[in-house]
Amino acid sequence: MTDQINRLLSIMARLRDKENGCEWDVAQTFKTIAPYTIEEAYEVADAIEREDMADLRGELGDLLLQVVFHARMAQEAGHFDFNDVARAISDKMETRHPHIFGNEGGVMDKARWEDIKAAERADEGASSALDGVANALPALLRAQKLQKRAARVGFDWPDTEGPKAKVMEEMQELEEATEENRLIEAGDLLFAAVNVIRRYGIDPEEALRAANSKFEKRFRKMEELAARAGTEFPELSLDQQEEYWQRVKKSDN
Repeated sequence: MTDQINRLLSIMARLRDKENGCEWDVAQTFKTIAPYTIEEAYEVADAIEREDMADLRGELGDLLLQVVFHARMAQEAGHFDFNDVARAISDKMETRHPHIFGNEGGVMDKARWEDIKAAERADEGASSALDGVANALPALLRAQKLQKRAARVGFDWPDTEGPKAKVMEEMQELEEATEENRLIEAGDLLFAAVNVIRRYGIDPEEALRAANSKFEKRFRKMEELAARAGTEFPELSLDQQEEYWQRVKKSDN
């Protein structure tokens, strides 16, 4: 294992060599590589969703390359190197699992885990319960994390009735919004919807991903049915398209 890690580090060092390396790799910066890092993480998630283990192996390698790439650029700038990255995450995992690596007993439940992470944020100078929720997170995931952080300090409804009423309120406000305020009101509605879903103990990102998958499957099936009938789907009236939708929906049940 160590041999393959060292091999990968050596490959990246050679690619980044300013005299004999690859022009594209040499030209990259943290900012230009960041989008690829995010893309590779999503491709890992996609391979897992498809349960394609062969593809997952390759995608994990692509993601590992991103870590090596960032670490190499940091090393060149004198900030840290790959060993520092590995050491930092190893230290963090040992700290976060005192019942495994320390002298503490007991079970690591959710509350204990959050307390440890909160202590870490405090040590890093956090002044707000919301500190540390990355701005670059997908908006849906960030909304969920912000709400969870607020809930930990008591800012949350006791049940689902409050969040559901808030969704209805935000729908009305979007309906009545001026053109200048429509974007803000639409965001408020989405934020409120995330809160309702979260209160039901459901991961909003996972729920929306499932909905996307279901819609795509049904829509493609409608197109197939229309083609079998010798008709181009876009040429159908809305009522005819709805009829196909109901047929496909019924076949799913």
